[in-house]
Amino acid sequence: MFDSDAPHSEAPRSEARDPDALFGLEQPAAEGVGFAELARLPLAELMSPDWADALAPVEGKLRDVLDVLAAEVAEGHLLLPSPSNVLRAFRQPLAGVRVLIVGQDPYPTPGHAVGLSFAVDGATRPIPRSLANIYKELNADLGLPPRVHGDLSRWSAQGVLLLNRVLTVRAGAAASHRNKGWAAVTTAAIAAVVNRRSADGTPAPLVVILWGKDAASVTPLLGSAPVIASAHPSPLSASRGFYGSRPFSRANNLLLEQGDGTVDWELPPLP
Repeated sequence: MFDSDAPHSEAPRSEARDPDALFGLEQPAAEGVGFAELARLPLAELMSPDWADALAPVEGKLRDVLDVLAAEVAEGHLLLPSPSNVLRAFRQPLAGVRVLIVGQDPYPTPGHAVGLSFAVDGATRPIPRSLANIYKELNADLGLPPRVHGDLSRWSAQGVLLLNRVLTVRAGAAASHRNKGWAAVTTAAIAAVVNRRSADGTPAPLVVILWGKDAASVTPLLGSAPVIASAHPSPLSASRGFYGSRPFSRANNLLLEQGDGTVDWELPPLP
């Protein structure tokens, strides 16, 4: 089930980064970078240091995927999101993750995918219908006003990991990169989130939100992490259990039970 319209589908920074680094946390990644170049860069230049450590065991698989993507571009295919945003979810430190929201594929519409599941660029109008439905439930759940934009970076900055199961797609071809190798990378990422430990050895605070059957397929990876599961927010399925599921207030209550405060889910009127 991709995170567009039909189902099939700041936590504190852990350390200072070089402001000139290609994927520094302080600034957007440089435009014009290709997949072939990404495949040659050290992991620490592609993501936060603790994510680089966590994903080191699958570094070879990640580079294999990037090589496959470079070959597709060389054949003339437009891939989404842009190379500079493909690993965007891993720019925020792994240590700061508090809530994991699993998507499936990026939006296949050019200009929509930005590397965070369900999010779009702040200038995109109208926003995708799935995201509009997420805002409707946010309003019903917490009374927060729906927004005209789809910039969810404020959630990301508070430790909400917006992670697609598959991180790229061919423009106009949903699910086109399902078998390119991304599953091994994102499986390792989900395992890294779930297996973190606090200083006393107990599991680090975490809530996992799963929308739809495809997202629910990661359940075996989640161990004892609290899970909030419902139908997907797509217009085709939102009325079958997404509406009324109250994921935002439930996530905050579960975080409070773990002694980790709450997420402020309100987004600014404009990005």
